Amino acid sequence: MVTEGFYPRGGWSRALSYVIHRLRRLPDPPHKIARGVAAGVFVCFTPFFGFHFVLAIALAFVMQGNLMAALIATFFGNPLTFPIIATISIELGSWMLGMQHGLPLPQLVDAFSTASLELWTNFTAMFTSDVAHWNRLANFFYRVFLPYMIGGIVPGIVVAVIAYIVTLPVIAAYQKGRIKRLKKRYEKRRAKEEAKADAALKAR
Repeated sequence: MVTEGFYPRGGWSRALSYVIHRLRRLPDPPHKIARGVAAGVFVCFTPFFGFHFVLAIALAFVMQGNLMAALIATFFGNPLTFPIIATISIELGSWMLGMQHGLPLPQLVDAFSTASLELWTNFTAMFTSDVAHWNRLANFFYRVFLPYMIGGIVPGIVVAVIAYIVTLPVIAAYQKGRIKRLKKRYEKRRAKEEAKADAALKAR
């Protein structure tokens, strides 16, 4: 259902717990998982909507991070965080480029929707008799896309670094604890098997 995109079944706390659980179960060393998380979080601050998965994988590959962790970390960009990310990025980018103000969030969403439709219309015009119009897309690029892209770099890097710093010790502690638990299970199982073997020898 559409509503599940804004409020997932079981609530956001359950969804977040699932994401953390998946991150913890990844087999790579903690530093590679943390790099993947940083890559996925950073991509959420880019205006390449619809390509975040691809960009997360590419960036994680370059950073030698865990690819699955990067994909999971794109969950950071969700309907709850998007208004904050978009507002900060567009406002900061507009300020850096010397523009007065960024677009309000409703107009920003409408601008991306209109640009996507315009891009598709121009693409299909290549195979029909229709005429492609690029002036509105050019205006969208300089007024919306470029400020968003430039403005998202700094906060994207900051949040990605924070994500790396937080994720690294958490994953390391979990993996260390998991190794200890597995070792205890192995020792208990081995002790039981030895006890059974001793009992069998005594019974002879």
